[in-house]
Amino acid sequence: MKLRQSAIDNFMLNPVDTQQQVFNALVGSAQFTEYGKKYNFERLNGIAEFKKAVPITDYDTLKPYIQRILEGEQNILWSSPVNWFAKSSGTTSDKSKFIPVSKESLDDNHFRGSKDVLTMYLRQFPQSTFTSGKCLTIGGSHQINQLNAESFYGDLSAVMLQNMPLYSQLVRTPELSIALMDEWEQKIEMMAHTTIHENVTFIAGVPTWTIVLIKRIFEIAGTDNLLDIWPNLELYIHGGVSFVPYRRQFEKIIPSPYMHYWETYNASEGFFAIQDNTHSNGMLLLLNHGIYYEFMPMEEYGKEHPQTLSLKEVELNKNYALVINTNGGLWRYLVGDTIQFTSLYPFRIKVSGRLKHYINAFGEEVIVDNTDQAIAMACKETGAVVNDYTAAPLYMTGTDSGAHEWIIEFEQLPCPLDVFVAAMDKALRSVNSDYDAKRHKDMALRMPVVHIMPKDGFKKWLKDKGKLGGQHKVPRLSNERKYLEEIMPYTQM
Repeated sequence: MKLRQSAIDNFMLNPVDTQQQVFNALVGSAQFTEYGKKYNFERLNGIAEFKKAVPITDYDTLKPYIQRILEGEQNILWSSPVNWFAKSSGTTSDKSKFIPVSKESLDDNHFRGSKDVLTMYLRQFPQSTFTSGKCLTIGGSHQINQLNAESFYGDLSAVMLQNMPLYSQLVRTPELSIALMDEWEQKIEMMAHTTIHENVTFIAGVPTWTIVLIKRIFEIAGTDNLLDIWPNLELYIHGGVSFVPYRRQFEKIIPSPYMHYWETYNASEGFFAIQDNTHSNGMLLLLNHGIYYEFMPMEEYGKEHPQTLSLKEVELNKNYALVINTNGGLWRYLVGDTIQFTSLYPFRIKVSGRLKHYINAFGEEVIVDNTDQAIAMACKETGAVVNDYTAAPLYMTGTDSGAHEWIIEFEQLPCPLDVFVAAMDKALRSVNSDYDAKRHKDMALRMPVVHIMPKDGFKKWLKDKGKLGGQHKVPRLSNERKYLEEIMPYTQM
């Protein structure tokens, strides 16, 4: 880990040059692939020509190429053999995506990013003793499956576990056979019974499923304080969803001023950013990890030939769609997330939402970052604790103005629901001026309509959808009512 510090310092000090070097290496490596030949990578003279020649893509665009790689063809999108695929069904799609994972993307992106998380933590807390214990890893829900004689797929976490160096296997728990179990409820049970006896000093996983595991461990141990079980626990590495709505729950079950929460931005397509200290707002963008980044201003999204910006052209606090070029063979790939820069030089970002996860039925332009903040502010004011939520527009009918309709699952609600709703609405108005304008005198939007989800209701919906566990999560916002109406019957169970 200490060996990584100088490399991290270098890309922080020389971000633009670092990205140029990554771009050159990517295009140089892929110039004789089928995709590289199609778009004349060999003859492209610089980033501007690359952007002009190569179109913006998404999974559906690259799917014909990926399908051929799945069937065993090579040198299609990337020059080295691709035998592993990270299976991701996304948040709202029923169709699986198979993201190519090359040896370079494993070694130079995912594993390097994982090491850098701990490197930056140790730099911030040099007296830490977390290396004296084990890391509890809460991985995915799909074990490794064989496609053909040479190709395998599974959740990214499963692919990483299967290819992880021996020294990493020795410092993690549970054992591989449990970590790769496919049936999530049985997996939680096995994890709880085996990890409860380990010296766990740090945890890595999605907040939702981490809490599910911890609750089961509490039932077994007869306590509500995680430090009774793991007294040396000091670090929780989280990602996948915003931690803002979950912080109060974690602080309650881990009541220690020495507990630290470290954020990461890691997806099947790549490891993009990590928290680098406790004082900065945002995560450090990883610039020498085999990914060349482009940033699409939101006004360009949906255009036939959208323009993208490089690092030196971006501005603070503006929403950009993230576009990546990777050492796994994704070219000008639209990830689907929106990000904002919280600092420049060094470049830090925060995830502000998803391109398809927002509500803008009345011109209010509400994004997930807004609703996460509003939920957290309302919880702080009322003492409530929220497990999960989803929201969609409620359209105008007759003389009634429109509204946002919410389904919220509370861990605790120590006040009348209308008090919480009023606090949440007030908070949302404070963080989004467009929403506030539409709420003026209830002309376009009236007070939110909120339904309470019974405990584990969202979990039951995910289970019935076949999406229980791993990276699967409830769609927080949708500009249509499909998901809300699909979930609504679970409020009556």
